[in-house]
Amino acid sequence: MSLGLTDFGLTLRGRSLVAAFNLRVANGEIVTLMGPSGCGKSSLLSAIAGTLQAPLAMVGDVQLKSASLVGVAPERRRVGRLFQDDFLFPHMSVGENLLFAIARGEHHARVAKMKAALRDIGLEGFEGRGPHTLSGGQRQRVSLMRSLLAEPQVMLLDEPFNKLDNALRGTMRSSTFDLLNQRGTPTLLVTHDVTDSPRGGRVLKIENGEVKDV
Repeated sequence: MSLGLTDFGLTLRGRSLVAAFNLRVANGEIVTLMGPSGCGKSSLLSAIAGTLQAPLAMVGDVQLKSASLVGVAPERRRVGRLFQDDFLFPHMSVGENLLFAIARGEHHARVAKMKAALRDIGLEGFEGRGPHTLSGGQRQRVSLMRSLLAEPQVMLLDEPFNKLDNALRGTMRSSTFDLLNQRGTPTLLVTHDVTDSPRGGRVLKIENGEVKDV
């Protein structure tokens, strides 16, 4: 289930924005990509997810389990993405937000899976609550679990801890990394703060349009 990037990069109106590079993210591995605002970090994630918009364009190839994703529609790529904003549906309860991501199975089985997911993130009994009643950290946990319940084969984290205070940031970071590791999901994390990266994990940095090891 590894993620592979081959001669992968970005152009802006035909000119290089991020020079082509190669990367393989193993199952359960979290690789961090750093760089200043505007350098192309989030756009690289969009290219992997298949949602990149002109005038930006991708070069190279993206593979999942050695199969190319180029030309595959975004909704068929099974790529999950978590942003700094949670994007929970405000008109749905917490439970309904999670059920939205569980596409298969009988209703009772889906409900059981939803309740088990809430236990996994320390929010047992919250299924009837509205998203507006949750704290920022609770909302982000629900958002993460909704992404995971869709059974993504790759996870993209786009500065997901950026709006959390320091104490909550550490807790959320640990729980997120633990869940992704347990599920064996190859993950690419974009951040401007090196403390957000997993201890001992690989860190890459975009400098002057090139991706380099830190």
